[in-house]
Amino acid sequence: MKSLSILSIAAVLLVGTVAPQAQSDRKPTAYEKIPSIDLTQFSEKQQAEIMKRANAEGCDCGCKMTVAECRNDDQTCGKSIPLIKAIIKDITGKSVRLAAAKPKADARIGKPVDIKFTSIDGKKVNVSKMKGKVVLIDFWATWCGPCVAELPNVKRAYDKLHPKGFEIIGISLDSKESALRKFVKKEKMPWPQFFDGKGWKNSISTAHGIRSIPAMWLVDKQGNLADLNARADLEGKVEALLAAPDPK
Repeated sequence: MKSLSILSIAAVLLVGTVAPQAQSDRKPTAYEKIPSIDLTQFSEKQQAEIMKRANAEGCDCGCKMTVAECRNDDQTCGKSIPLIKAIIKDITGKSVRLAAAKPKADARIGKPVDIKFTSIDGKKVNVSKMKGKVVLIDFWATWCGPCVAELPNVKRAYDKLHPKGFEIIGISLDSKESALRKFVKKEKMPWPQFFDGKGWKNSISTAHGIRSIPAMWLVDKQGNLADLNARADLEGKVEALLAAPDPK
């Protein structure tokens, strides 16, 4: 059973986000624990083997870290969870419940968002000048299945709440502008799109630490980052932010 690829197991377990392919230049680490799981339920030999593999095998989220390092560094990582579960299953034969840890307070929340660009239709966009509006920053790509699957929810929220002050800006991780323009036209997406043709090395997404898509951020009426995971109950979150007082 140990001949099975952990990444192939995880690919079956994980859906809903797309991340760049894991890099091969990772360095082995020496972590002694896995956050949010008690390894003492296993024998000392099994614990040692679990940690040995977790400190050697790479996470598939594009972080260039080992599974153990990623779990300790970013306990909300959506890919390290099924990877460590697969390692444990492979070694012990047991399926463990491993929930994502509660996200730590992110220092970016409550701070101004500095994003400005010229969209593919020539529109000048500057988030800092959109105070009084609630803004969704949608990091996405036309080739991203989960992004496309999320689009009906995004469009529904926009159609309902745009008249009340809801705006969207798209940050496209596409590498072909023609594909982006064709998709935007076909899907009737009226909001501005940033495109630089760099794919995963997109200048704005890279500057803001985006490691998987879709990534959907909400900016409040004050121009401050309010939510890093707007996919969950997008419409409700936007309505709550729209109900807040306008900036003075």
